[in-house]
Amino acid sequence: MYAWVLWFHIIAMVSWFAVLFYLPRLFVYHAEHSDNAGFVEVVKIMEMKIYRYIGIPAFWATLISGITLIFLAKAYYGGTSLFDMGGWFHAKLLFVAILIAYFFSLGWMRKKLLVDECTKSGKFFRAYNEVPTILLLLIVAMVIVKPF
Repeated sequence: MYAWVLWFHIIAMVSWFAVLFYLPRLFVYHAEHSDNAGFVEVVKIMEMKIYRYIGIPAFWATLISGITLIFLAKAYYGGTSLFDMGGWFHAKLLFVAILIAYFFSLGWMRKKLLVDECTKSGKFFRAYNEVPTILLLLIVAMVIVKPF
């Protein structure tokens, strides 16, 4: 059962990261083409659909399957809880918590952009788009290398 939940968790995570990578890119287009009303209206629809119909379900699928893995890990690893496996797991949870906050910040920014109240520039969104990449590198390093 653990392997199937892990498989689902990875698939859900990949779907969630597709949103985490693409939505800020849409924000760049939105911010940099604010003078083109027709284009912005199309981008607003794309932002809503990717966040609501892909992002939120993928987030919940990733979160629920991840929590399930924590509970299944004790049996799978022969009685050792993941919480007893070292600091790498606690570091991973910290990076995941930051990633969750980032995801919800995208939702907040999307709502601001929807009503034309966001003053962030395309340059800001280009930089903000790098956050999930850095967090992904850190999370995968914790899981594979287990440095702590």
